[in-house]
Amino acid sequence: MALLSAVATAILTVIIISMLYFGRDIFVPVALAILLSFVLAPLVGMLQRIRVPRGLAVVSVVVVAFMLIFAMGSLLAAQLTQLAGDLPRYQSTISEKIQAFRDTKAGRGTLERASDMLKDLSKELDKPKDAPSARSPGMIAGSNPSAPPVPVEVRQPDPGALESLRTLISPLIHPLATTGIIIIFVVFILIQREDLRNRFIRLAGSSDLQRTTAALDDAASRLSKLFLTQLILNGAFGVVIGSGLWFIGIPSAILWGILAAALRFVPYVGAVIAAAFPLALAVAIDPGWSMLLWTLALFLVVEPLVGHVVEPMVYGRSTGLSPVAVVASATFWTALWGPIGLVLATPLTICLVVLGRHVERLEFLDVMFGDRPALSPPEIFYQRMLAGDPTEAAEKAEEFLKERSLASYYDEVALKGLQLAQADAERNTLDQERLTKIRDAVSEFAADLADQDDRPPAKSSSTTDAEASSAVEGVAENTANEHLPYLRRDTLPPDWQGEHPVLCVAGRTLIDEAAAIMLAQLSTEHGLAARVEAAASLSTTNVFRLDTTGVAIVCLVYLDARAAAHMRYSVRRLRRKLPKATIILGCWVKDMDPAALELLREGAKADLVATSIGEAVRLCIEATGAREHGHEAGTDKSTTAAA
Repeated sequence: MALLSAVATAILTVIIISMLYFGRDIFVPVALAILLSFVLAPLVGMLQRIRVPRGLAVVSVVVVAFMLIFAMGSLLAAQLTQLAGDLPRYQSTISEKIQAFRDTKAGRGTLERASDMLKDLSKELDKPKDAPSARSPGMIAGSNPSAPPVPVEVRQPDPGALESLRTLISPLIHPLATTGIIIIFVVFILIQREDLRNRFIRLAGSSDLQRTTAALDDAASRLSKLFLTQLILNGAFGVVIGSGLWFIGIPSAILWGILAAALRFVPYVGAVIAAAFPLALAVAIDPGWSMLLWTLALFLVVEPLVGHVVEPMVYGRSTGLSPVAVVASATFWTALWGPIGLVLATPLTICLVVLGRHVERLEFLDVMFGDRPALSPPEIFYQRMLAGDPTEAAEKAEEFLKERSLASYYDEVALKGLQLAQADAERNTLDQERLTKIRDAVSEFAADLADQDDRPPAKSSSTTDAEASSAVEGVAENTANEHLPYLRRDTLPPDWQGEHPVLCVAGRTLIDEAAAIMLAQLSTEHGLAARVEAAASLSTTNVFRLDTTGVAIVCLVYLDARAAAHMRYSVRRLRRKLPKATIILGCWVKDMDPAALELLREGAKADLVATSIGEAVRLCIEATGAREHGHEAGTDKSTTAAA
């Protein structure tokens, strides 16, 4: 069945691509109309808000938009005509520069070698085949073989009036037909927008009308704002480039400004292509090299300024596309539709990604082309622990800590990643070697973060890493454990001033031990030094050998709520060993009901219960009585370390 499904999918893909290629005369105008409708929709909405009837608003906006497009086209034609008339004047300048280059020693040798090579090739190509015999068998006696052939000239009759008119109009038929189709589709889409949305909802899935409708409305709003903003920004880029080229003295500056604005819709290479023509023209018209250098400097300053300063401020972090998706889509659409496909590639792919983020059935489009990580932050953490790469995980965690606290990272990313590992362990897909590797990787990861401050970062700091940004989006600000207090050892009660007042004990598995390691690191970070004991220390034989010197509180860590009997016996053994210590049952199961968790605590006879690492540290801090003694958050970390 899987093979048949794959074959059917491949056949469907081939059919769709073939339709896009062979039907490009229809699909290109439709795609242009859809993109134009996204740009014009906000303007239509503005007119409707001031009580203009919808039909009149649509027609007015479309007429004005296409008048501007036709005016720009006329301006481009005039600029091209002027440039074509001026080109012969630049031939002498180019000849002089070539001659100047030839006069240099390096240039002379290079050009002469190239010229000699071309001459030799020309001689080889022009060399005749073996000469025929002096007298071919079929040659007529008395004929002169060296006589030149008589040229024959075929003349067509003069075309009539209708033929001349047809020759004049035929090149204009295709562009006019395409323009007409675009205008009709734009008007139709803008007028029937809600009806088209409802039909798309029917195709995408009508089981949840509220969610699908809200998703499509949000997608349409985002795309409209994005394309309109992109049009304004790229238009401003073209105005700056055109003005700069006019100031430098490049002919047809308006032409190059419009070309720069249009090609800037093509990422990465668009600005390079737009710069190539003015640079070549600068070489042709300026006897020196100053115009070339000024033109190059203009593009090298304006393009990075717009791309790396203005665009991030306007668009946010990105347009939502991965770099690989941009290159792949540009290649795909250019192969299908030619140069117009190159310009439309990015807008079309953005449409697909936005729809994929909002429509469940199209989610694969976001996975394929979006810039968000394909795996969730917990899955990425788990994968890196499996791969034994804690250093890279620590680097991503440091990016996360630019916007959230360490407690939030442990609870929302690392702990959930360990829960995935626990689920795999329950399915017997992780052997003992892999479990040990995960435990050791988590230990190294926690050690790498030992110097990280757990205070919420300043509002001015932010991350630009895609994976960290995805993790930050999933964590709410000002969570319950975002502002954990920092304690000083010399201000703790006497029972808490031992070398390790907190003992973190793994419940049953190496995954539990990995979670206990993170808990111990976070507790130590907040002034309560902690150490970790493996699950084997809870056995009847080992529990009485356990070193409990200076221990005031014990955190018993489980990632599995089904071990109620094991929890009860473990708490009983720890109670016998440490009758005065507070015992916290850390049962960190995803989405566990609080009432069920409380029943679990009562059955185990534990003093307290925690559902996360941050909550366990908070309970430890509260158990010291530090709040009653006034030792709140805000104590300098350096003071804590010094103490």
